[in-house]
Amino acid sequence: MGLSIDGLISGQDTTTLINNLIAVEAIPQTLLKGKVSAAQNYTTAVQGLNTQVAALNDAATKAAKPASYDLYTATSSSSQVTATTSTGAAAGVLDITVGRLAQNQVTVTGPLTAWPDAALTLTDAAGKATVLTPASTSLDDVVTAVNAAGLGITATKVAVGADGFRVQFSSAAPGAAASFTLTGGTVPTTQVKAAQDAQVTLWAGTTAEQTITSGSNTFTNLLPGLDVTVQAVSTTPVTLTVTRDDAAITKIAGGLVSGLNDIFAVITNRSAVSTTTDSTGKSVTTAGLFAGDGTIRTVNQNLLTAASMPVDGRSPSEIGISITKSGTLEFDAEKFAAALAKDPAGVMKTVQEISGRVASAAATASDKYDGTLTTTITSQQSQVRTMGLEISDWDLRLTAKRTSLERVYTAMESRLGELKTQSSWLTSQINSLPDTYTGSSS
Repeated sequence: MGLSIDGLISGQDTTTLINNLIAVEAIPQTLLKGKVSAAQNYTTAVQGLNTQVAALNDAATKAAKPASYDLYTATSSSSQVTATTSTGAAAGVLDITVGRLAQNQVTVTGPLTAWPDAALTLTDAAGKATVLTPASTSLDDVVTAVNAAGLGITATKVAVGADGFRVQFSSAAPGAAASFTLTGGTVPTTQVKAAQDAQVTLWAGTTAEQTITSGSNTFTNLLPGLDVTVQAVSTTPVTLTVTRDDAAITKIAGGLVSGLNDIFAVITNRSAVSTTTDSTGKSVTTAGLFAGDGTIRTVNQNLLTAASMPVDGRSPSEIGISITKSGTLEFDAEKFAAALAKDPAGVMKTVQEISGRVASAAATASDKYDGTLTTTITSQQSQVRTMGLEISDWDLRLTAKRTSLERVYTAMESRLGELKTQSSWLTSQINSLPDTYTGSSS
């Protein structure tokens, strides 16, 4: 902290004087700080754009793969039968009749107050027997022993009024494979629900009739990539239909155009030059961060060209992708859907080709090692670091300059103080002389 020396002798505001001198001296540093701020704002804007272009690259790369268009949707003629598609689905139609649903086995004991035997044996569908010895004949201990055994069987104590309790044994999963038998010596048991598989019949009533079972109520890959879940028995055939999902394919193409337009909008907004009027009535022109930037302009043009160039001599506008007067893209979903219905293979090939070109242009700009936007960001960050070091050097120089000025003015005040002291002494000496020496008359 500098020494406060204001007006000790001279009466001058020395601190303000020094601050003004330092402010003049710091003009180059102030200009440098302005450049750093501008460079940081520009870098942030380019980083944001680079993130968008990289995301477009990922989406376009995926859209360029033929497998991305293996999209199918399934419908069912019954609300009690749900059909869904997965990887590998293909178009097709199939009728099924639901004969029965899968169910869990439920077995209950007769009324009990305590377990009459020291042990009980549970045997699964494969014939494997497990002997359990509860901690006591308490029904609670029996329930605990069964549930802790990890056999896929759940035991529950059920209150039945004056008769005491019954113990219910249930298979944890449905299906015949989850069936079990309970033996426990003198314990009476009743199977109230048998474990069974779900069953559907294909081509029912014909010589090709085929019955299929499932341990659950879901039948996987009934047709390639088609999973069916049944919820009720049917008396008439249920029709399952798998068709190409044109809506999903249209969404891929529309998403590609939307992603491109989002990037074009950012570039346009940040390249705009606006004119406003300040408080004095003077016109002030402000240029966007990307105004006149050749690198950004090239990225924009490359992406637009990639999306709009003909494919096999045919314009993308034929499938609903066209350039607008403002230099953006327009996607006509209805025109695309109509083209897809008429020539699905050709339309999907066109979208794949466009996607591949867009992915290539986006990668050129956003590659994390040598993309044009990436190298621009790296260069700007390097310049900011260099200017930051220069600003730090200026801080040292200005601190030294301030110290020097404070010393000069402190020395000046000190010298003025000495002169004032000498002047006061001489005045006192003169005043002490007799009148004869001073030229006074009586």
